[in-house]
Amino acid sequence: MVAGFLALRLYSVLGKRTGHEQALPKPAEERVGMAAVPRTIDVTPEVRDSADRPIEAGAESGLRAVVAADSSFDVGQFVEGAKSAYRMILEAYWKGDEETLSWLVEDDVRSGFAEAIAARREAGHVLENRLVSIERAVISDASVEGKQARITVRFDADIASVTRDQDGTLVAGSTSDAIETHDVWTFARKLRSDDPNWKLIETDEA
Repeated sequence: MVAGFLALRLYSVLGKRTGHEQALPKPAEERVGMAAVPRTIDVTPEVRDSADRPIEAGAESGLRAVVAADSSFDVGQFVEGAKSAYRMILEAYWKGDEETLSWLVEDDVRSGFAEAIAARREAGHVLENRLVSIERAVISDASVEGKQARITVRFDADIASVTRDQDGTLVAGSTSDAIETHDVWTFARKLRSDDPNWKLIETDEA
């Protein structure tokens, strides 16, 4: 039931557009409805602009290709969903929750996580990490390859990292200091698929 709830939560925010959002969504109580503009084949797909866009310059052409292939895609909604996915995946990995990871990430990434979780259990270590804040999330690359859309997001976050042994003794990290982390994650989704969810297919450090 928990996994089903989380799946619905991700579906509600990751890349879905209702036709009333702005490029960077404000909190629900601040949003102002906007009439949807019908798109024709002569209209060049547009990546909406704002004063503080979550898009790096090199990603714009790729995002236009994504919008052209999926007119329901919305940049702001996707970035908010990617931030939720970032938190959920990290927390699932820290807890060793492989069931949750199985529907959030593709097989190659899941295998890597599973190996790290197994090694951690073998060592008798427990992670008490905490995502303090996501300072910035920006789309750094995007593309459409065949029937698959791929979007790369650069995350700047503060994480409190603590490792304890099976007796609860502190092995590494600090309970009071957060560490700046810079991750580059790539999400993918099959276009024209009944499954609306984007999955993590690649991780790297910035």
